[in-house]
Amino acid sequence: MKKLLFGLVLITTIGFAQETKRKLVWEEDFNGKTLDEKVWNFELGDGCPNNCGWGNNEKEVYTNQNHKLKNGKLIITIDKEGDKYTSTRITTAGKKEFQYGRMEARAKLPVGKGIWPAFWMLGSNISKVGWPKSGEIDILEYVGRDPHQVYTTLHTQDSHGNSKNSKKTEIKAIEEGFHLYAIEWTKEKIEFFVDDVSVYTFKPEVKNEDIWPFNQPFFFIINTAVGGNFGGHDVDDTIFPQEFIIDYVKVYQ
Repeated sequence: MKKLLFGLVLITTIGFAQETKRKLVWEEDFNGKTLDEKVWNFELGDGCPNNCGWGNNEKEVYTNQNHKLKNGKLIITIDKEGDKYTSTRITTAGKKEFQYGRMEARAKLPVGKGIWPAFWMLGSNISKVGWPKSGEIDILEYVGRDPHQVYTTLHTQDSHGNSKNSKKTEIKAIEEGFHLYAIEWTKEKIEFFVDDVSVYTFKPEVKNEDIWPFNQPFFFIINTAVGGNFGGHDVDDTIFPQEFIIDYVKVYQ
């Protein structure tokens, strides 16, 4: 449940003992004709030579042509062109980075075996310390080979990058229409929500740099991969094209 109160948003969420007032500090409504490159970076290609397959043996090649802005929405088109899968991957690295608050996106998922859309964040120090020491917050991951499931995950050095701190939540109608994916991130914990229902909380007692790299700014990433270690190597080519549609991204602090 949300109520707008004179420029502040009062967020009442299942799992919270009290209401928290936060101010909207940034929003991307995708109302322009093209992506604002003062905010967004394109990551292009197949990750080679330094990170071939984007670290997960993924099959897609990212371009700056597999997207459009229409009716206030970002539409990422995932397609197969000849023997090549194409998609889009954008980040706010170095441009819009945030530490603590509520981060959310309203989105409609692509579907089908081999599809792997995500709305996630990486630590701003990744170029200095590498992954997974930088930390990773996966606010939304969905894989078409496992329908009706939403994955919410944190990657840290303590977990050696694996999905130790993770929750898979079954939501029967998740493929239908738009849904809201969010985190509430404080100095003490990160709590994940789907449609304002709490699905997972990470609140470790020990907060050293290997367990809790979440004491620094993080940037956003929006993309859809094809195949890969998590998406699944058995891709159904009959599903293409697919669309990952993002209505907005918002940050409250």
